[in-house]
Amino acid sequence: MKIDPSLFPFFTPQGVAIIGASFVPTKLGYGLSRNLVQSGYKGAIHLVNLRGGNLLGQPVYKHVSEVPDPVDLAVLLIPAAAVPQALEDCAQRGIKALIIVSGGFKETGTRGTQLEEQCLEIARKHDLRLLGPNCIGLIDTHLPIDTTFLSPPGPTPGDIAFISHSGAICAAVIDWARGQGFGLSRMASLGNQSDVNETDLLAPVAADPYTRVITLYLEGVGDGRRFIKVAQEVSRQKPIIALKVGRYESSQQAVASHTGALAGMENAYSAAFRRAGVIRAETTEELFDWARALAWCPLPRGRSVGVLTNAGGPGVTAIDALEAEGLTIANLKESTKTSLQTLLESAASVENPVDMLAGATPQQYASSLQVLLDDAHVDSVMVIIPPPPMHTAGGIAKAIIPVICTAEKPVVIALMGERLIQEAVEHFRAARVPEYRFPERAAAALAVLAKRAKYLAEISHSAERPIKPLEKINQTIVEEVLHQYNPGEILSQGDAFTLLQAYGVPTAQPQLAKNAIKAGEIAREIGFPVALKIASNHINHKSEVGGVLLNLHNPAQVEAGFAEIIERTRSVRPGSATEGVYIQRMIPSGQDVIIGAIQDQQFGPLIMFGSGGIEVEGVKDVRFSLAPLSTSEVEEMLERTWAGKKLAGFRNLPPADREAVIDVLLRVAQLGSDFPQIAEIEINPLSVLEAGHGAVAVDIRAKLSR
Repeated sequence: MKIDPSLFPFFTPQGVAIIGASFVPTKLGYGLSRNLVQSGYKGAIHLVNLRGGNLLGQPVYKHVSEVPDPVDLAVLLIPAAAVPQALEDCAQRGIKALIIVSGGFKETGTRGTQLEEQCLEIARKHDLRLLGPNCIGLIDTHLPIDTTFLSPPGPTPGDIAFISHSGAICAAVIDWARGQGFGLSRMASLGNQSDVNETDLLAPVAADPYTRVITLYLEGVGDGRRFIKVAQEVSRQKPIIALKVGRYESSQQAVASHTGALAGMENAYSAAFRRAGVIRAETTEELFDWARALAWCPLPRGRSVGVLTNAGGPGVTAIDALEAEGLTIANLKESTKTSLQTLLESAASVENPVDMLAGATPQQYASSLQVLLDDAHVDSVMVIIPPPPMHTAGGIAKAIIPVICTAEKPVVIALMGERLIQEAVEHFRAARVPEYRFPERAAAALAVLAKRAKYLAEISHSAERPIKPLEKINQTIVEEVLHQYNPGEILSQGDAFTLLQAYGVPTAQPQLAKNAIKAGEIAREIGFPVALKIASNHINHKSEVGGVLLNLHNPAQVEAGFAEIIERTRSVRPGSATEGVYIQRMIPSGQDVIIGAIQDQQFGPLIMFGSGGIEVEGVKDVRFSLAPLSTSEVEEMLERTWAGKKLAGFRNLPPADREAVIDVLLRVAQLGSDFPQIAEIEINPLSVLEAGHGAVAVDIRAKLSR
């Protein structure tokens, strides 16, 4: 894993200069100086203030030019207007890495933005690297070093790294982590990210031997394609969990398709995280629940879970939660059940979940846990401990911790309660055993462990089958069609069909009729039965205006239908421009799915698959992935949607041509990758015929980027 050498001084500086050190204990400059001095940092510490003198046992220099060697990192906490000159001074002194804690930049408006741009120009001129501005700095608990102004105590040394776009979240997480019994390895606040961003820090943080898991608090990413590339490399070595906030910001871009309406920024982020191997958390609690499990537990070999409890209700709750997370309930071996029967009361249940009854002793917990772990059918175990009536939760914890710490399978604890379980809480945390208040959180942690194990298995065993080069692709035809349109225009129905035909997608190519007589003639040529559709780029949903007629069997019906569609459209949408009516052959009955592609500004072509038809936006049975698609991503799109599962057949529906759907998905993804000027293209519906009979694109919309 390659690390940019210019970033080394941020985490392993030989000497640190604090420009803006303060003698006033209530000032942030004092807190910054205090934290660095008291952090245990072994390198050189240089405090800079115009007053000079001494502070916290350290000499204070009046100017950075007076600072002696070694010094390769500067932390600036001075008025924003003074920062540009300070950058010039640091460059002259030979300091190449700077943390700008000061606020007053782009977060304040136009003038602040201009000031930040000035700082960045100076940095580029002198090859400086900037963290911030408007950040709280960074911490390494093992070096150790603390370049923040936060009130002590700082984080305890641990194995979870935290990179955050928010400084306030950093402060809260440090305090919360102490209360939750886990420590941090490295923490970085990115602030405005004028230079160094989240992607830059992934590799150096992952290279830290003390870091086992990387957690991210993101409000966005600076360069989506680069983020995916770097995160893919890092996630192969250490797990990354991301909490992406700002999920419900509505898009201001006008869209011309269901794909455009449903894609949204968050579906793009979810697809990007999946491509990069990043685990996405929905809450801050999940972020660190999962991080503790990944940092402290071995990975399971499969998804089968054993549950050990002393009460029936929590056991049933656990089963529901595990199945909701996509895990399976282990089918215990008969030898396991026999062993449990010899350990437990006769009334105990030795089925999974194993209910030892309320009077279960600490030794019964420990022995029964060992039996479950020895069962080859069990990949992981959830132990549930409500406040026991006859023993203490702390006593149970002490009994089972040795079993857990020597196990090669993950064990998580659902430690239910509050006051009566505090002794057990302390024992588990000291032993680095993840404990959660209720089975639902414990189940989610086990699911993340299984997800991580599956991901590593796929990449280590080269599970990704190479996709064969697609045949029947004619890029020249696409170029000729697109050349006729201006940016932002919607393609005619005929041209949209031509695009897909050029990429080998079977279509029911429509023909345009501008009068009723011509419509009848085209229908005779095509062959009956036929369908009629209004031809208008201004009408997205033709059926809503009565602009579709199906199963017309003779020229008279077609000619009458032409007049009917035109009249309906003018009545419902007066003033809408129409070109005439499209005549299209009727397709044999099949399963309707939707396939679309939309260009995402950050991550490139985003491909959608799901249930098609007029209710697609209401049903929202869709899945997104980034192009170009891999075979595993295509399979996941089909497996995670009802539309994909139904292709295997359902009730009176025979199996449909799944391979034809996969082929169309790959071709649409390739088209989106080859021609980024296509903002949106959508097939709705793609009619999937019976297995072996292919699939046909029935209706297509396409729009160019502006």
